[in-house]
Amino acid sequence: MQISMNNTLYPGLSAMQVGLDRVDQAASQIASSGIEVSGRSQSSDFQLENLRSVDRSQRSDLPANIVELEAGKEQIMAGLASQRASNEALGTLIDTYA
Repeated sequence: MQISMNNTLYPGLSAMQVGLDRVDQAASQIASSGIEVSGRSQSSDFQLENLRSVDRSQRSDLPANIVELEAGKEQIMAGLASQRASNEALGTLIDTYA
């Protein structure tokens, strides 16, 4: 019997990596959407308005990003459950206590 570690570990690790990427992207968008500048002068007001006009076109929807965070978390948890099931199945296929 040949057991490949890639076959047993890859699905769980892949799901966890995709979930982490999803969480990272959503968190970055949430963090960048709330940038405010204080201590303004007239020139900084002009610069701030220019930044806001750029940000309006790229502004993401906060509720959608929060949903993405939760979806990423659930995907990580599913990958973890897959890893645990894989470890338990591998332990039953190979008698490690003999």
